[in-house]
Amino acid sequence: MNKIQGFIQLIRPINCVMMGLATIIGVLLSGKNIFYYNEFLFAPLLGFLTAFTFTGASMSINDYYDREIDVVNEPDRPIPSGLIKPSEALALALILIGIGLTSALFTNLICFVISLIVLLIFVTYSTIGKRTGLFGNFLVSACVSIPFIYGSFTLGSDLKLNAIIFSALAFLSNTGREITKGIVDIKGDRSQNIKTIAVIYGADSAAYSATGFYISAVVLSILPLTWSLVSFLYIPLIIITDLGFITTSISLIRNYSRENARKNKKLVLIWMLMGLIAFTVGVII
Repeated sequence: MNKIQGFIQLIRPINCVMMGLATIIGVLLSGKNIFYYNEFLFAPLLGFLTAFTFTGASMSINDYYDREIDVVNEPDRPIPSGLIKPSEALALALILIGIGLTSALFTNLICFVISLIVLLIFVTYSTIGKRTGLFGNFLVSACVSIPFIYGSFTLGSDLKLNAIIFSALAFLSNTGREITKGIVDIKGDRSQNIKTIAVIYGADSAAYSATGFYISAVVLSILPLTWSLVSFLYIPLIIITDLGFITTSISLIRNYSRENARKNKKLVLIWMLMGLIAFTVGVII
């Protein structure tokens, strides 16, 4: 039972579900009436499965390569705690990649090609990209933002403006979160010569940089409404989301300690989930 719990903890199931939902939202953002497609119950579910398994695989691979850093930064994670062996984490990642690639191939050729690109991105990040700091943050954010594009292609080759905008929103907000995470991990990252903004320029500079990305996401979130891409029901939910990002930004600038950065890193996931809900409601209702 402990081993199973370790594998579940390793893949971060909440993150996996969020990325799976992102592909479903991408389907909705495509503008197609999915009830007229024979693939309604098939292609979107395959998209969800690919996003879910790829996210789990990326988490496992990242923890595999970060196992020495996590001894310092996150000693309670499955690998440094001894609950999961490094080889077991790698084996799980390979299984999940196989499942994800298979479901992408059964979706369509475009989705299969995109899945290969995503695979290349997250492997590059885990092996060499993480040590580059900001560029590594961009690689992670690319993986987070692509599911919305991927979902748009599950029922065809059309890509709508609202999918591109929301993908950009995910990219900006997640980059802010990755920079915030750098504040939390500064001790272990410095020991492994990982050149995050927090390591090179200090926690204060990282806090201001993260804030810049959060506020950019807030500004961009106004466009779908002004361009009539969503309904008025988008407004109350996106207000909550934007207030969350603004509150997080203020909190980080006032207190860029490791403990406060850790707290806000977790809160940002909530604001990102709220943004998902806002866009979903704004598109389908």
